[in-house]
Amino acid sequence: ACHRDVNFMYLLEDSKAPDHATLARFRTLHFASISKKLLAEVSNFLYEIGEVSGETIFIDGTKIEANANKYTFVWKKAVTKNQAKLLIRLTAFVADCEEQYGIKVVYDNKVTLRHIKKLRKKLYRIKSEESIEFVHGIGRRKMPLQKSIEQIEGYIDKLKEYNKKIYNCGSRNSYSKTDHDATFMRMKEDAMLNGQLKPAYNLQH
Repeated sequence: ACHRDVNFMYLLEDSKAPDHATLARFRTLHFASISKKLLAEVSNFLYEIGEVSGETIFIDGTKIEANANKYTFVWKKAVTKNQAKLLIRLTAFVADCEEQYGIKVVYDNKVTLRHIKKLRKKLYRIKSEESIEFVHGIGRRKMPLQKSIEQIEGYIDKLKEYNKKIYNCGSRNSYSKTDHDATFMRMKEDAMLNGQLKPAYNLQH
């Protein structure tokens, strides 16, 4: 609205329009604590002046397109699927490390990030106890332990990435990488008539 509505543009007086993060931060800090009370007061005022009857209940399903690239989508289903595949690979990886280095990581039928961190701690302990120096650069031969630790660091980073993406989705099926508040959905205004999903906000009340 700050980029299109002349009323908002007038109020800004050539100042830079606030982004969604600024608006969300303001809402959280200053509006969240009084939102219910304010809504009740506005509803009572509208009732007193006869604008609402107090009998009609409706849902506003307005969708507002977000200012985010349509190719920045993150799909919860895809992330969950990739996470499950990685955990299967990690189960085999843990078993290989246990056999190769003579260690034991206690877990049930499912390996989690917590178990992988325990394995990493055990591998670093071996490095310290055996005074193993890691090497880097072209032509330097890496020991199996260094390869295992580098591999597990990559697995941990990837698992954290998946966990963060699933957390950002919350109860939604998707979100935009550049605007975590935006969800991909079909818009009522579809100029191309192809049912393309776009990043948007669902103002459902």
